[in-house]
Amino acid sequence: MSAKVILTVTEGKLKGEQFSFDSRDTCIVGRHPDCKIQIPNDKYHSTISRYHCLLDINPPAIRVRDFGSRHGTYVNGKCIGKRGKDQTASQGTKLELSQYDLSNGDVIKLSNTAFRVKIEQGLESTWIPKATDKILSRQKFNVDSNLGSIDKYTKIKLLGEGGFGAVYLALLDDATGRKIVALKTLHPQVAAMPKMKERFLREVRVTKILDHPNIVGFDDYGQINDLFYFTMEYCDRGSVVDLIKKRGGKLEIKEATDIILQILDGLHYAHEKGLVHRDIKPGNIFLTVNKGKTVAKSGDYGLAKAFDMAGLSGLSDRGECMGTPVCMPRQQVLDFKYSQPEVDIWAIVATYYFLLTGFFPRNLEDPNNVMVELLTKSAVPIRERDASISQSLAELIDLALVDNPELHFKSALAFKQALLDVI
Repeated sequence: MSAKVILTVTEGKLKGEQFSFDSRDTCIVGRHPDCKIQIPNDKYHSTISRYHCLLDINPPAIRVRDFGSRHGTYVNGKCIGKRGKDQTASQGTKLELSQYDLSNGDVIKLSNTAFRVKIEQGLESTWIPKATDKILSRQKFNVDSNLGSIDKYTKIKLLGEGGFGAVYLALLDDATGRKIVALKTLHPQVAAMPKMKERFLREVRVTKILDHPNIVGFDDYGQINDLFYFTMEYCDRGSVVDLIKKRGGKLEIKEATDIILQILDGLHYAHEKGLVHRDIKPGNIFLTVNKGKTVAKSGDYGLAKAFDMAGLSGLSDRGECMGTPVCMPRQQVLDFKYSQPEVDIWAIVATYYFLLTGFFPRNLEDPNNVMVELLTKSAVPIRERDASISQSLAELIDLALVDNPELHFKSALAFKQALLDVI
C-alpha cells in the first residue's frame, strides 16, 4: 500500500469534503477558480484570500505555507503566516514566509474553514525531508578530484552539476567499441527506495524509445551499489546558453528561428508518442554539427517528469515550483501533474523570446514568491524588450505566451506552421 495524505474539512460550509493525495503534488488553496482546492467565492468565505496558501505534498510528507494572506493560516491554533494589518495584498505576497511541516492529526485553519490532516504511512519507508533540508534537485555532489570510472565508463571531466546530479564527459570502451558520451549520476536516494526507483525507471524506459535527430539520444542506464547513472549522446557544441554568451547576449532572428524550428520537430515527434518534456529551457537545448550544419537537440527529455513523479524531487523549503519557473506556464503551477503538449509549446516560445531578447517573458522579481508571481503576472510584450522585432513575429510570440485562461497553441505543428507564415 502506498503512502497517502487525506485532508478532511471539519469546519465550515464544506464540512465533510475530502481531498486525497497518493503521489507527489502541489496544491493551492483559495477562492480563485484556478485553485485545486477551491473555496467558494461568497460572503461567508470572504476572509479567505484568492490565493491563500500552498500545500506541498510528497506522501507521507506534507507542508503548508501561507501566501501572505490578510487573515492568516493557522495550524493547531498557531498562526504560521499572514501579512500585517498595514500591508496590502501585493506586499503580503512578498513576505518571506517559511513552510510548516504537518503531522497526522494536525488541523489547518483558514478563517472559518478547517482541514484535518490524516497521513497513511504505507508499507514502504520513504525519505521525508524536513523544512530545514535543501531542495534535493538543487543539491550538489562532492566530486572526487580523481574522477575514476563507473561500470564500463571512464570519466574524463566534469561538465557540470545541476538538476539531478553531476554530469561528466565519459568514454565507453567495451566490445562494441569506443564512444564519447555524457554520463549523469543521480542522488543515492534513487537507489535507496525501491518503489520510487521503479517509478523512475519506468519513465526512463519509455523515454529510451525516442529516436529523433532533434532529441538527445538516450543510450544506457545502470546502478552500482547506491549510485544510479545513465548515459546520453554528447553534444560537443554545448547548449544555446553557451551560444548566446558567444553572441553577446542574444541571437539574430535567423539563427534563433532555425534552432526553434528544429526543436519543434523533435517535440512534435515525441508528443505523437504521448511524451511531454515539461522542462524545456535554454539550458536543455544542445547543439552539435552534422555535415557542416548546426543541429539543435532537446535534452533530458522526460527526466524532469520521471524525477518529479517518482517523488524524488522531495519538498521545497519555501514551496517553490518544480521545473524552471521562467519557462513555465501557469498551468504547471496550478496542477503539478499537468502534462499536456501545450506546456512544452509555451516553454519553447519562452525560450525563443529569450534567444531573441536576452530576457525571459515574465518579470519575476521576488524569489520568495515565484509561484504567486507566475499566477498573477503576464508575459511582457516582446517589442517592449526589442522594438526591432517585426510586428507580425511579435504578435505571434505574444499570442503564444498567453496562458490565462488557457494556452493558445496546443501542438508543436500548429506553432511551427504559424511561425513559418510570419518569417
